[in-house]
Amino acid sequence: MAIKNAYLQSVFDGLKQRNADQPEFLQAVEEVLTTLVPVVEARPELQKAGIIERIVEPERIIMFRVSWVDDAGKVQVNRGYRIQFNSAIGPYKGGLRLHPSVNLSILKFLGFEQIFKNSLTTLPIGGGKGGSDFDPKGKSDNEIMRFCQSFMTELEKHIGPDTDVPAGDIGTGAREIGFMYGQYKRLRNDHTGVLTGKAIPSGGSLARKEATGFGLCYYTKEMLAAEGKSFKGARVVISGSGNVAIYACQKATELGGKVIAVSDSNGYIVDENGIDYKTLQIIKEQKRDRIKTYTNYVKDAKYFEDKNGSKGIWTVPCDIALPCATQNEISEESAKILAQNGCWAVAEGANMPSTPGAIEVYQKNGILYGPAKAANAGGVATSALEMSQNSMRYSWTFEEVDKKLHDIMVNIYNNSVAAAKKYNMTTPAGKIDLMAGANIAGFEKVADAMLWQGIAY
Repeated sequence: MAIKNAYLQSVFDGLKQRNADQPEFLQAVEEVLTTLVPVVEARPELQKAGIIERIVEPERIIMFRVSWVDDAGKVQVNRGYRIQFNSAIGPYKGGLRLHPSVNLSILKFLGFEQIFKNSLTTLPIGGGKGGSDFDPKGKSDNEIMRFCQSFMTELEKHIGPDTDVPAGDIGTGAREIGFMYGQYKRLRNDHTGVLTGKAIPSGGSLARKEATGFGLCYYTKEMLAAEGKSFKGARVVISGSGNVAIYACQKATELGGKVIAVSDSNGYIVDENGIDYKTLQIIKEQKRDRIKTYTNYVKDAKYFEDKNGSKGIWTVPCDIALPCATQNEISEESAKILAQNGCWAVAEGANMPSTPGAIEVYQKNGILYGPAKAANAGGVATSALEMSQNSMRYSWTFEEVDKKLHDIMVNIYNNSVAAAKKYNMTTPAGKIDLMAGANIAGFEKVADAMLWQGIAY
């Protein structure tokens, strides 16, 4: 990727100097700035108002110590973070990631992406992200509760239903959200929609658990339909086996696809008869077990150990690839293997799962490419719907939420196409550049709000 505009390149050069130790964040910013060249050239008021300089800097970074006591009575210390990136169109909104890899670079990249993803939903939510380097794996429920309570004791000072509304992410599921919400309520004496992904009796939304995976498939369905294609009869490979992957597997299957492979951090399963998503739910949601145990339920399935995360899964020949594991999981090398094996569509369920080199391979080979900030926006969109239900003291049925989710994903696709066409953004293979379209559509809404509000922050 190259930023073919002197002004945008100068902004990025300054950012590199100040954030040289943050590769994921710089990667996310460079991708966006590369696609904004025609927008900045057509709209000189953006440069005059310093919109680019402001949008790449978080409004606020909160970092704090999290002390908690393990089951052996030993004090443990982790780092907690909240990146409040941009509130031009609404309160900060974004998940809390609990994983040993969490650091400022990863959270800043996620928060930056969240600005545009949230804008694309057309709902009034700004961009934020947070979490901790705490690892829930191998911890007892009581240890996780004590960590979550300590984490929220500090975080509650900085969030609120009209200020910042966190949600779940990797390592933060319904259990962790419950512990955090209970602590927030105890400290504030306030039963409000400050967290999303809550349990249904506590104000959660039906279809929230399914939303990111379902939304990914709804977006992909639109992307395929524009090319006269569909999920029907297609071989689908999905990396990961968490919430996003499980429900992408379900919806892809319901739409007529055959999901033949899923993975976790230790390896991947190949089931040529089609992955049974109900078995996947039992293994991951009820048993909290490793993906290799799938072979205990389905004897014809094969398990492949893969210490490189999901790298091996991309050697499985497929028509549609849905990366739903983690950032930068598809390298240029893996993308070339996908292309050689006849893959004709990639849509991202994880955040930034494709390296810049991989994206170039997709675009040069005419592979349909649905970028994360558009394709995986269904989760945060449904979180915003949960916020709406909390504000109204009301709840919609599963079918009502699912219909709203479907319509939002269709609109995200259509708005991305419209933005790409407006600025004549196409790939080297001559297809509509959906990555550029998503970036531009998300950016212009936020930029216009920032212009209207003046130099407010």
